[in-house]
Amino acid sequence: MTLARPFKLFLILNSLFLTFLLMAEVIGAKLFSFLGFTMTLGVIPFPVTFIVTDLLNEYYGRKGVRLTTMVGMAMVVCAYFLILIGISIPAMPESPVTDHAFEIVFFNSSLVIIGSITAYLIGQLIDIQVFHVLRIKTKGKHIWLRATGSTIISQLIDSFVVIFIAFGPYLAVSRLVEISSTNFLYKMGIAIAITPLLYVAHHYIDKYLGEDAEKMKTAAMNEGNFYGNTIQPG
Repeated sequence: MTLARPFKLFLILNSLFLTFLLMAEVIGAKLFSFLGFTMTLGVIPFPVTFIVTDLLNEYYGRKGVRLTTMVGMAMVVCAYFLILIGISIPAMPESPVTDHAFEIVFFNSSLVIIGSITAYLIGQLIDIQVFHVLRIKTKGKHIWLRATGSTIISQLIDSFVVIFIAFGPYLAVSRLVEISSTNFLYKMGIAIAITPLLYVAHHYIDKYLGEDAEKMKTAAMNEGNFYGNTIQPG
């Protein structure tokens, strides 16, 4: 049995999404300064999830991207519990990473994860719906509009929710608003900047899928489930 190309593509896109999503959660507790603005390190891997979400929505529809969203949320929850287990297990005296060091890094990461689970679910569901509505309104045209528009609206909510939950116990409200606003503006800028990459990805995916590409996009726009029957006998 061989895997059909649409199924392989779905697997690859999901793998990319989950890897960059989990890395954004794990490293997101670290703050850094960029051009005088304070941001979380999680903003570095997150743009990849924007691209992947839009590609999944384009070729697999709301059903496909919702599945990825639910799996992603489940994996983030698993990561959170693994961190709690890791914190509860005492380190050996010769361990290069002490209990204190481990807890400082990963306990803060767990707060980011809690905030992200909430923000991620809200943001993703909004992104999926806005993308679909814009796609219908434009009759499948203007990729840049639905990709950028859905990302900007969803990340406006996501940026504030995650920062207030993750850093609320440590920072003043004014500081939280500043960091949230900076993260949102950064994500908005990135969403606009990576739009050409989305067109490039579309070009190569269409080429890879061949005649299946248009069938998948049509099925996705009409709420089809094309990807569900893509394992073909070899």
